[in-house]
Amino acid sequence: MNETELIEAAKAGDRNALGRLIKQYEQTVYNFAFKICRDREKAENTMQETFLSMVKSLHQFDGNSKLSTWLYRIVSNHCLMQARYSNKYQFVDVETEDSLFDDRYLSDSSKIPWKEFENNELRAILDKAISKLAPDYRVVFLLRDVEQLSTEETAEATNLSVAAVKSRLHRARAFLRNELEKEMSK
Repeated sequence: MNETELIEAAKAGDRNALGRLIKQYEQTVYNFAFKICRDREKAENTMQETFLSMVKSLHQFDGNSKLSTWLYRIVSNHCLMQARYSNKYQFVDVETEDSLFDDRYLSDSSKIPWKEFENNELRAILDKAISKLAPDYRVVFLLRDVEQLSTEETAEATNLSVAAVKSRLHRARAFLRNELEKEMSK
């Protein structure tokens, strides 16, 4: 079965099809939740809440977008709700053992030992800067620049206009550029 057939079968009550959809998107949902929440437990809770919301609302999915875009919206909403309740924008300390960026987002220069040190240092600086972004900006930045969704897909996933996505992305990038410049000038 292709994804559209799985969705239709799941809407009709086929638990096997629903299970296959959950299995298909489990890692994607968890990874994105972790990138926003920056905490394993919160990411796991968000993943569970996302799939619970999916089960409850799948009948409302109209197929006008990709299922992944719809799930990104649900994850974003759950993470932003957590952020609003937490009274602070930074969820966890940047010194966590899990890094937002892994080796696939950095150039492959691991053959040179000093380059590995530089990559790790850059990774830590980026993590620290991204963790300072307000969740509303972090979500847009992660969807566009890390997950590489289009502006339109990001707008749909965040329930924002294309102009709002562009504005938030511009502000997030400017903030990150300033943070990186500060760190590099030390």
